[in-house]
Amino acid sequence: MANYIGAIDQGTTSTRFIVFDRSGRVISIAQKEHEQIFPNPGWVEHNPEEIWQRTREVIAEAMAKGKLRPSDLAAIGITNQRETTVLWNRKTGKPVANALVWQDTRVADYVSEFAKAGGQDRFRAKTGLPLTTYFSGLKIRWVLEHVKGIREMAEAGEVLFGNIDSFVLWHLTGGPDGGVHITDVTNASRTQLMNLETLAWDQEMLDAFGVPRAMLPRICSSSEIYAQVKEPSLKDVPVAGILGDQQAALVGQTCFRAGEAKNTYGTGCFLLMNTGDRLVHSNYGLLTTMAYKLGDQTAQYALEGSIAVTGSLVQWLRDNLGLIQKSSDIESLARSVSDNGGVYFVPAFSGLYAPYWKDNARGVVAGLTRYANKGHIARAVLEATAFQTRDVLEAMEKDSNIRLDTLRTDGGMVEDELLMQFQSDILNLPVVRPVTRDATTALGSAYAAGLAVKYFRDLDDLRANWAVDHTWKPMMDDSKRKEMYCLWKRAVSKSFDWVTQEHC
Repeated sequence: MANYIGAIDQGTTSTRFIVFDRSGRVISIAQKEHEQIFPNPGWVEHNPEEIWQRTREVIAEAMAKGKLRPSDLAAIGITNQRETTVLWNRKTGKPVANALVWQDTRVADYVSEFAKAGGQDRFRAKTGLPLTTYFSGLKIRWVLEHVKGIREMAEAGEVLFGNIDSFVLWHLTGGPDGGVHITDVTNASRTQLMNLETLAWDQEMLDAFGVPRAMLPRICSSSEIYAQVKEPSLKDVPVAGILGDQQAALVGQTCFRAGEAKNTYGTGCFLLMNTGDRLVHSNYGLLTTMAYKLGDQTAQYALEGSIAVTGSLVQWLRDNLGLIQKSSDIESLARSVSDNGGVYFVPAFSGLYAPYWKDNARGVVAGLTRYANKGHIARAVLEATAFQTRDVLEAMEKDSNIRLDTLRTDGGMVEDELLMQFQSDILNLPVVRPVTRDATTALGSAYAAGLAVKYFRDLDDLRANWAVDHTWKPMMDDSKRKEMYCLWKRAVSKSFDWVTQEHC
C-alpha cells in the first residue's frame, strides 16, 4: 500500500522533491539550485535543460534518502514558478531558447504598444490581469519574433509552449516519446491568454498577441490524474496535481474559505485571498486569478498582490554588496541598530508590481545621512518587505470588502522573527506562522494530488493537518506606524518613472 505522497517544487532559484506522510510531515527532501542568467539589464533567464536535470536529480536523491520505491507513493503533484516561459521542440525536447523568467522585463516595449491602443487594463475584464512585463503571453510573442524560424514551427505544432509545470510534466511522462502536454487552470491564468470565466484559451487574446493555438497545452483542473511517470525513480506513479506556486501555498495553508488569505515570503512576496466562486475584478491594482479547481468541482478564484523583490533583495545585499555572508545573517545585522535610522529602501529592480504596476520604476534608497550604517540598510531591506505587503493588503481589503483579522505566512523569510514582528506592527494585525512553513507550496500540490487519488478524503482531512507554530501581535503605537508608512509611500513615489524615453 502506498503510504506517502510526493511533490516536485520547481522554484525561481532551486528545485526540490519532497515526500510527505498523511499528516503533512516531511519524510524525505532533496534540493538543488540552478543558474540565474542575466544577459542584459532587466533580462532574467533560466536554462530549461538544467532545470529538468535538477528535477531528475532531486527526485532520485530524495527517493534514495528515504529508502523509498515508486510503489510507496500514491501520487505526485507539481508546483512551479509561474509565468516563466519555455518554448521547446516537440520532436527533440530541446528548448528553442532559454526560459524567460517571470522577473524578465524585455517585453516592456510590447506593453507600451498595447497600452497605447486601449490602456493598461484593456484585457483585464477577460484575463483579470493588467498589461505588464510579468505574464507569459508577451514573453511567448518575444521568442516567436526573435528566434528565427520558430513561428512557422509553432503554427505547425512542432514547437510547444509551457510554463515550467508543462515542461517538467512533458518530460516526466515521456518527452518526445508520448509526453503529455497539459497545464492546470492556475498556470493558464498567468499567461494572459486564458478567459477567467470559460477557463479556456481566448481566441481574441491569441490573435492580439500573435500566439498560435497549436503550441499551447491543454487546460485541466488542478487535481486529477493526468498521466503516469516514465522516469525510473518514479516509474508508473500517477501525476495528479498541478498548482502554480502561490496557489499551491494557498491550498497548503488550507485557505479554502472565501476571505482566508496567506502571504508567501520567497524570492518575491505573494499575498492571495480566496474569494470563493466569486470572480472579483480589482479596482486597486490587484490581479484576479484562479485559486484552484479540484477535479470537477466549481472553480475557485482569488485576488493576488504580487511583489517582485523581497527575499531576492536579501540575496542582492549578500551577493552584490557583500554586507552579509549568508541570507540568514541579515536578522542579526538588522538587530545591531534599534531602528532604520530614517532609511527606506524601495527595491524596484524590475519595476513595481501590485498595487502600482510601474514597469519604469527603479530601485531607490531614500533618507540617507552620515548617521546611516550597514545595520540601518539591513533593517530597511527587511522593512521593505513588510511595507510592500501592507500596500497589497490595503488594496485587497478595498477590493474584497473583507477586513482581514490575521495573516497566515509561509516561505523562507518567515524564520526571521524581526521581520515577522515588524510585519505585525506595520499591519496592526496578528501574523501567524504555521508549523509547516518552508514546504507549503510543495504541500499544496501534494494535497491536490492526494485528493485526486483518494489518499486524502476531503478538505476537512487537510484542515486537520494545519497547526500554528507562532503568532506575532502588534506592539507599535499608532503614531509611529502612521509616520513610518507615510515616509515609505514618499520613498515609493521617488522610484516612479525613472526609466523614460526622454534623454537627460
